Parts: sequence; structure tokens; C-alpha cells
Amino acid sequence: MVDAKVLLSRQKAVATITMNRPDSGNALDEQLKTELADAVIQVAEDTSVRAVLLTGAGKSFCVGQDLAEHAEALRNNATTAFDTIQEHYNPIVTGLATMPKPVVAAINGACVGAGLGFALACDIRVAAVGARFGTAFTSIGLTCDSGLSASLARAVGATRASELILLGEPFTAEQAAEWGMVGRVAPADELAGTAAELAGRLSEGPTEAYAQAKRALLAAWQPPLSDVLRAESITQAKLGRTRDHRGAVEAFLAKEKPTFTGR
Repeated sequence: MVDAKVLLSRQKAVATITMNRPDSGNALDEQLKTELADAVIQVAEDTSVRAVLLTGAGKSFCVGQDLAEHAEALRNNATTAFDTIQEHYNPIVTGLATMPKPVVAAINGACVGAGLGFALACDIRVAAVGARFGTAFTSIGLTCDSGLSASLARAVGATRASELILLGEPFTAEQAAEWGMVGRVAPADELAGTAAELAGRLSEGPTEAYAQAKRALLAAWQPPLSDVLRAESITQAKLGRTRDHRGAVEAFLAKEKPTFTGR
């Protein structure tokens, strides 16, 4: 597809999934989310693929939901605007976390909101020097989705996760590494090679042992990932009907600072 918003390529036993909306920071519109979910399923089911690399085109990994599309969905029907969580986000996160092969995230730039949730659903994360991270949800009157409410706490601990979610302050690749969120930080021009080398090494390893290790780690989630995703989707849909959220989205699109009333 000439206008594909997700690219899928192969190098030996490594499949690379690239989110491909570089001009928008790989913001998640419906087409990208649908294609990403399909790509994750495809590589998970392909037994000739023994490792997966997830990255973004251009200067960003993924800045999260396309808020222009989301604002339109809110205007049309706020009660269905968050159906995308069950239809797209949860299958993507579940697919990344449960596929029976390792997934490496090459975080080449901004990694925010659901994009951060996707990265945390991967098994190994490598970030470029200069990459910026953020949770972003509370800045538009929402809680977390994409498993972030649990995966972030698992990655950095409950205390720091609370600060990152409630305050919504951005942080750097170096901070992410210091806190244990990413395993390695590489110069921007070396990121692709570093991530590819890791994925290649994993593709030549004991795939079934990796799969069982992933299952064991997933089984250690309390509560289970499926329960986390379900609870997040219910809460997001409720918050989507608040004045705070709708007003914050419109303020973001107008490049204004939102005013929250608590309703």
C-alpha cells in the first residue's frame, strides 16, 4: 500500500514494524491503529519470525492518540469515542505482551501516552539520546490506557509512576534508563543498528524458552493484564464524558492551556 501507515519488513528471522505517520509524530489515527493491530497479529502468528522490532518513522516513536480525530469522535458521540480502546489499543498491547517471541522497542523520539504504553508492552526497550517521554493523560483530563497504569508502576515503581502520571511532566531517555524504564540509550544515529543487533541476537536464540519466560513474567502481573486493560477502558469511557476532558482536547487543538473545573 502506497499510503500504508504501518510498514512491515523482514530481515532473516526479524520482523520490523514501523509506525508510519512521521509528519504527525506517528499519532494514532484509526488507520494506523488498525494496521498496527493487524501487523502485530501477523508477526505473532508467523512461526518463521523469531523476533520483532517496533519503531516509528521520522523523529518520533509515537506521540499517542491523534487528538484531532479524537475531538471529532467526541463531538459526534462521546459515549462511543473510547470504543477504540477495546477495538485497537487493548489488542495491540495484548499482542505485543503475549506473542511467543521477543519484541524490541527502538524508541527513536517522542514516546507519549499510548505510545509509551506500547513501548512498555515490549520486552526490551532501547531509546535514542534526545528521545522525550511522557504520560500526558491527565493533561487532557484522562487516566491511563494501553496498560500504562500497571506497566509503568512495574517499570519504575509505584511512587515514581504516581508522579509521572499525576504531574504529567516529560522526561528524558537518560532519566528513563536511570529509572529502569529502558535498558539502553544509544546515540540517535546508532539506535537502529543497536536495536537491530539485539533483535537479531534474540532471533537466533531459544525461541520457545523466550516464549515461556514471557508467559512466566506475564503471569506475575497482579492483577492480570486483561483485567488492567478492561478496567482502564471502562474508566476512560467515563472520563470521556466529562467537561474537563472535552475542554482540554479542544484547548490542545487550539494551542491553549486548558482550565479544569473538576467536572
